[in-house]
Amino acid sequence: MNITILGCHSASPHEHKNPTAQLLDIKGHRLLIDCGEGTQVQLRKAKASFVHIKHIFISHLHGDHFYGLPGLISSFRLLGREAPLHVYGPKGIKDAITLLLKLANSWTNFPLHFHELSSKKSALIFEDEHVQVHTIPLIHRVYTNGFLFVEKAGNRRINKEAIKKYTIDKSQFRLLQLGKDVVDNEGKTILNKLLTLNPHQPKKYAYCSDTAYNPAMIPLIKGVDLLYHESTFLQQHEQLATQTQHSTAQQAAKIARDAEVGKLILGHYSSRYKDLSIFKDEAQQFFPNIVLASDGLQIS
Repeated sequence: MNITILGCHSASPHEHKNPTAQLLDIKGHRLLIDCGEGTQVQLRKAKASFVHIKHIFISHLHGDHFYGLPGLISSFRLLGREAPLHVYGPKGIKDAITLLLKLANSWTNFPLHFHELSSKKSALIFEDEHVQVHTIPLIHRVYTNGFLFVEKAGNRRINKEAIKKYTIDKSQFRLLQLGKDVVDNEGKTILNKLLTLNPHQPKKYAYCSDTAYNPAMIPLIKGVDLLYHESTFLQQHEQLATQTQHSTAQQAAKIARDAEVGKLILGHYSSRYKDLSIFKDEAQQFFPNIVLASDGLQIS
């Protein structure tokens, strides 16, 4: 699992401060999470291939989280895309995007599927043999979801040292990965447990964009390996956080602590702050394992 922070600042773009977008590589998928202005430029800087993005998840319909989407879809068309594109986002996102495309007479030459969300409860919105994606209902000025990305358990791992003790044809390695016993070259059955190790522990990533302090999300993200939680304000501006339905760095840290997550990423900083290190200082009073998001940062 690898996360690339394409943008991590709040509403006003600056020369070196991009609004929210992230690229998540997970179990062979390349998923785009939110798409603020300039996202496609940030994708270019990250040397990320556009063609592998097949699913885009939009948390809410504030401009700093989706105004880059019409331009990205238009670029897909110019690049001759043929693969289907799936967009998951709040009800209304289909009308917003399709109106712009129609007015510009630039409707896509590839299948474009919108999956509009309206449930105020957590819902499974995407699943295949490798990954599940659930919504995380958040509290903001408009309907907003975070997203929980969950790897499914992989195959058993072949124990390279143990297998050297036996004469087993490589054609049977796939059976071992699937948990089956195998037969060696002498016709003797070898138990799977003697030759394999448990699969790697599946990873979980929780993305919580704009939200007021919301302990109700804790059961949904309990024990995730990595949590991104917005931290628009420092504690001295907690009142502003309450008014605008955002969070402080300390509030994000309390969520991480109570949810027993592995690591916390802070982001969505207000442009009023020049020294972002204070966000980490304040948050570490409640939770120790913290990373400050920055544009272009990669986290594995």
